[in-house]
Parts: sequence; structure tokens; C-alpha cells
Amino acid sequence: MSARPGPPDDGRVRTVFLGSGAFAVPSLQRLAAHPLVRLVAVVTAVPKRAGRNQAWTMTPLDAFARAANLHPILTPPRLRHPDSIAAILALRPELAVLTDFGQIVPPALLDLPHGALNLHPSALPRFRGAAPVPAAILAGDPSTAVTLMRMDPGLDTGPIVAQVQVPLSGEETAPELEARLARVAADLLDRSIGPWLAGELPAAPQPAEGAILTRPLRREDGRLDPSRPAAELERAVRAYQPWPGTFLELPEGRLVVTAASVAASAPGDAPGTIVREGRTPALATDDGRLVLDQVTPQGRRPMSGEDWLRGRRDAG
Repeated sequence: MSARPGPPDDGRVRTVFLGSGAFAVPSLQRLAAHPLVRLVAVVTAVPKRAGRNQAWTMTPLDAFARAANLHPILTPPRLRHPDSIAAILALRPELAVLTDFGQIVPPALLDLPHGALNLHPSALPRFRGAAPVPAAILAGDPSTAVTLMRMDPGLDTGPIVAQVQVPLSGEETAPELEARLARVAADLLDRSIGPWLAGELPAAPQPAEGAILTRPLRREDGRLDPSRPAAELERAVRAYQPWPGTFLELPEGRLVVTAASVAASAPGDAPGTIVREGRTPALATDDGRLVLDQVTPQGRRPMSGEDWLRGRRDAG
């Protein structure tokens, strides 16, 4: 991996942007257009095989950067490798901006003249780590936030530069909330860059209390456990889209649940059984019913719960 330094300096701050997922795209777009910034590189993950045909697929940020003609685009397999660090430092960056990147940033990129800023989709110190957006939905929080922090060697532990609170309705899915927070993050970055570069935005240490470290999601997280309250399972259905999804294991195979609601328990409900809630199927739990509004049976197309129940021979 190599990159050539660009044309001579013009007074703008030489900046490198690091990101991979779709959450990062609006922030890169705004940063590239900022009058105080000269974008000298976009750093993203290497293409990976994906989909049924295992075709090589670039990251959403890579695809956007190429379409917008933002070059150079660097795709280091390991950012911490000496060659990767050297290639970035050869561009003489003065500021790094990171969001939704997925790799640990080496100290050499944290110690730039204007530091390294990270846009994180949670009300830090709450929900550090890999899955802050699903975590906020799962917790039933009434609000979340986007936090701009100056990075330090820890995992989302750096001092807070700015934070914007975002109210939650209790109906958001993870993709909807992530897209909303991505727009908030881009606005926050756009209006914070100038004051940060002018030394007008002090970075305040994060509070010591209330920190929760989230881990990467696993397939098994999506299993709907009827020993948990129906309200908690409904939040999981919204939080675990698109990955890992939520599902039930039934005698006829796996049933993926893509939309659900909550109803009160009825006398005789046995947790773990499928019962009728009007014309719609529901999972009986220890506390309430999880109404299965939209489902995808194994090997079949998505359908309403009502259609699935109508075709289920042993529906009770």
C-alpha cells in the first residue's frame, strides 16, 4: 500500500478520514466539502467476499469515495502494520477523523498536530464498543446521542468534544436509527471542525460512571427466548436488524421474525408455544405475548404472520 503526497499546502488542514460502513458516508461527504479541510486520504477496509455468489465487495465508504472521486483510497489489511502507518504518515496528515472503521488506531495516528476525532453513535460513556445502536434499542432508552470525542489509546474512552442528544420513540429499527444518527453525526462534525481547529472546543474527560462495553453481535443473539419478557423480545426484533436477525426454532424449521408487537398474556399460555392473537400468531412468554407481525419461514418468502398462521397445519 502506498500513496503519493498531494500538491503543495494551501492553508487548509491536511486530514485523513477512516471509516468503512454506511454510517460513515455522510460524515465523509461533509468533511470533504469543508472549507478548512484538505482531505489527503480515505482509509477503509479491504474488499471482502459477500453474498450468495461470494463476490468481492468493497465497503460502503469505499464505494462512495470512488464515486465522489476522493483519492487516494487506502485499504490496509491491518492499520497497525508499520507499512500501513508509514503510508498514511507519508501524506503528512495534521488531523484524523474516524467513524465506523472497525480497527484499532495506532498511537502514531492519535498524536497528530490536531489529534484524532471519533464520531460515536451513543451517549458516551454509555455503550462503548462494537454495537452501540442495537444496545440503545435493546435497553429501551428514551434517548441516545452522537458523541464527538478526541481519541486516546482506549476503546471509546477519549475525552468528549461535543455531544448531541437524540430522542427515541421506542419504534426505531437499528437500520432506521443508524441512518438518522449518521445524519446527526455529519452535522455535528461539520459545525465542530472549525471551533476544534481554532482551539475553541475543549475536550472533557468522560464520566467514570455508567460505561457499558458492547461486543460484536453473534448469530445466537437473535434467538427469541420465551423466558424473557415479550417487551424485551420486541426490542430485540428491532435492534437485531439486519444482523443477526431474530428467529424461533419450530418443528417445521426456523422462523425469522422481522416485525413484532406486544400483547398481554392470556390464561393458559405456556411459554414457548405459538398461540393466536386474533388472526395473528404470537409467542407466549413468561410475561406477555410477542405478536409475530412479519415473518420469513425457512426456505420461503417474507409474509405476514397472519398468512403464515393460515398456512400452518397445526396452528392452534
